[in-house]
Amino acid sequence: MTTPAGLIDPEPHLDCQVLVVGSGAGGAPTAAVLAEAGFDVLVVEEGPWVEQGSVRPFSLEQMEAQYRSGGVTVAIGRPSIAYTEGRCAGGGTEINSGLYRRPSEETLSRWRSGWQIDDFGDDEFFALCDEVEAALSVQTVPGRHIPASERLRDGAEALGWANDEIPRWMTYPDGADAPGGQRRSMTRTYLPRALAAGARLLTETRVERLIVDQGRAFRAELTTVDGAPATVDFDDVIVCAGAIHSPALLQRSGLRGLVGRGLAVHPTVKLAARFDDAVNVVDDVPVHQVKEFAPDLSFGGSASHPGLVALALTDAWNEMREAITAWPQMAVYYAAITSQGRGRVTSLPGFADPLVTYRLTRRDRAVLGRGLSRLAAVMLAAGAREVYPSFRGAPVVRTRADLAEIGARFDAAKASVMTVHLCSTVPMGDDTTVAAADSHGLLHGTVNVRVNDASLLPDAPGVNPQAAVMAIALRNARRFVEERR
Repeated sequence: MTTPAGLIDPEPHLDCQVLVVGSGAGGAPTAAVLAEAGFDVLVVEEGPWVEQGSVRPFSLEQMEAQYRSGGVTVAIGRPSIAYTEGRCAGGGTEINSGLYRRPSEETLSRWRSGWQIDDFGDDEFFALCDEVEAALSVQTVPGRHIPASERLRDGAEALGWANDEIPRWMTYPDGADAPGGQRRSMTRTYLPRALAAGARLLTETRVERLIVDQGRAFRAELTTVDGAPATVDFDDVIVCAGAIHSPALLQRSGLRGLVGRGLAVHPTVKLAARFDDAVNVVDDVPVHQVKEFAPDLSFGGSASHPGLVALALTDAWNEMREAITAWPQMAVYYAAITSQGRGRVTSLPGFADPLVTYRLTRRDRAVLGRGLSRLAAVMLAAGAREVYPSFRGAPVVRTRADLAEIGARFDAAKASVMTVHLCSTVPMGDDTTVAAADSHGLLHGTVNVRVNDASLLPDAPGVNPQAAVMAIALRNARRFVEERR
């Protein structure tokens, strides 16, 4: 593994001007802006630095090395919703598909008016998106797409449904076909910038709590990888530990109010589709999405490592297990919804991880069922010989006549519902009845505790949230620089 300059060893006590907790899509841009402005920045990351390319993408090895809890975490509800989080330097940008989509003008308008967000104009926001896209080399695939992506596109085209290719933060050798790209994640972009400007990075160290007196935080209590305690004294702290662990840290520090109460996600249900020819590429994902029913419902492709294909079949294993031997001809796809439900993150004394709960509404359950039926229709239109929906008691779908069976049998409580998009647990805005932090991320009721990650998004944007997270992180970090100079 290549050890970056600026990666430091733990010490019993450290000092800094600004403590940044977390190094993902929120923390890395924050650290880069502040360090380049001359601030003494210390970034504390709970997970390890894993050099890109040292583990195979979407493999079990990667899950063990870079995911929290090996990739298996659950929000309790009916049904429970499995979710994944990165736990490594660079956070979720190191493990996700790198798909990038700006939030819509309608989304920004809804956030502005619903939460009273100040200084949040479209032109300024999209200029920040331009900057992020240049820094991350956001682009479409210059050559051929992987077969699973082409099948999704072809099925949508056959039905006359709107679809497009989603760009990614990737660079490609000239004329290279997918999956020949190199990921432009935080460990290749904003984190190196931060470290080059003098920021320090402490990995494999957990921030247990902040010590706060009359709204001012001044010290963090840490636990290092070997279990030793440590402390950091600081002037300001910016919490960027993600939509689950940012509110959990704040709650452990005695900062509650609206913190953790508004968890929003994009629930998804999946299916596996079997074709006559080989479509499976184990270390890449489809880049096409179907947007015919957006923003309520969209379809895309998931990682299709053989283990993940098997997982997609487990809900009806007795009926579908024989199909696993044909995994090279199979790919996994999802239907994602913009949920009206909400959840909560609650830190519990004596437990390292918080309790996460989420409740789907009746409408959410219905849209998930319709989405799975429509996704199966796309797969049949793309030439799938068999489709295997992921819920208990699901039928094997071979013809359009079988699609009605999905609707008749589907029950969200019997489905493997999951999400990779988590946000809105410390929503920003000046309306203190709905927002936990102000328009630039300062936690209401404090003078120097800020949040700058997906927690700030007032609700689920209906697209991958990381474009919004990075743009907001740059915006808020620059406001901090202006205020502190």
